[in-house]
Amino acid sequence: MSSQPSKDLETFDNPHPERDYTIRIDVPEFTCLCPKTGQPDFASFHIEYVSDKQCIELKSLKLYMWSFREEGAFHEAVTNQILTDLVAACQPRFMRLTGKFNVRGGIYTTVVVEHRNADWVAPAAVTLP
Repeated sequence: MSSQPSKDLETFDNPHPERDYTIRIDVPEFTCLCPKTGQPDFASFHIEYVSDKQCIELKSLKLYMWSFREEGAFHEAVTNQILTDLVAACQPRFMRLTGKFNVRGGIYTTVVVEHRNADWVAPAAVTLP
């Protein structure tokens, strides 16, 4: 596998497609460029998803996230693009992507986007005593 940035997201078969379970992935070193100034923007991304048939392969995810570092992007646009690409790659039952961007001009930005398969019903939350 390459060690160069790539927009290709690889997947592998979900080892337990019969079960709803949550996969959580943290990407703490995301970088892109401010489309207005060209200065670097830094963010942490938190991915939470319930897989259906496919799971995201982590090295390809790393190279995918790395591919944005020379691109200008508004926070809202890049967060939505990443969700779109992840959903296209693995077709999850549910996915939430949270982008927490470092301060720019004294302002922090957090963008949260979600995808829900129309056929999927979330299980009821369990509260333990």
